[in-house]
Amino acid sequence: LLALVLFYARLQWVAFPGRLDIVYEYTFTPITGFYLLDALWQRQWDVFRDAFRHIILPASLLGYFSLAYISRMTRSFMLNELAQEYIVAARAKGLSETRIIWGHALRNAAVPMVTVIALSYAGLLEGSVLTETVFSWPGIGLYITNSLQNADMNAVLGGTIIIGSVFIGINLLSDLLYRVLDPRTKVR
Repeated sequence: LLALVLFYARLQWVAFPGRLDIVYEYTFTPITGFYLLDALWQRQWDVFRDAFRHIILPASLLGYFSLAYISRMTRSFMLNELAQEYIVAARAKGLSETRIIWGHALRNAAVPMVTVIALSYAGLLEGSVLTETVFSWPGIGLYITNSLQNADMNAVLGGTIIIGSVFIGINLLSDLLYRVLDPRTKVR
């Protein structure tokens, strides 16, 4: 809400919550439901600019916290890997710093990073409920919020099951990605 007050009310850098201004809301015909893509497809540049002004604040606020968390954890994992003995041995062998970082350290730090990215996806799903409600974006988050306000518990349970299923699927994909990234988990 503070970002909305600052960037919309005070600085007027972003548009009012919603997907489009009222000027375009009834004259624009969406094809896919993703207004940026639809405006590009139809070559309506004014609608594209307006849709971009509406999406920039919710998207950046939603992604900012996950990006900060992933960046901080990546740094921690990389510092841990760069302190390992095999990195010292690679430097003693005369490998370039680029080769050491990209070929050895980042590859070994990728396994715990997959876990962090999968878990931060849960934060994105949780944050979407609040973000869609504050910025009046249609989606499962706004649907769950409206269902809670209307005491429609079947819809709330359905939305929770959908979000839980997506989260389980993301965790399953991260576990399968471990097999690719970590040679110790290969089945013999």
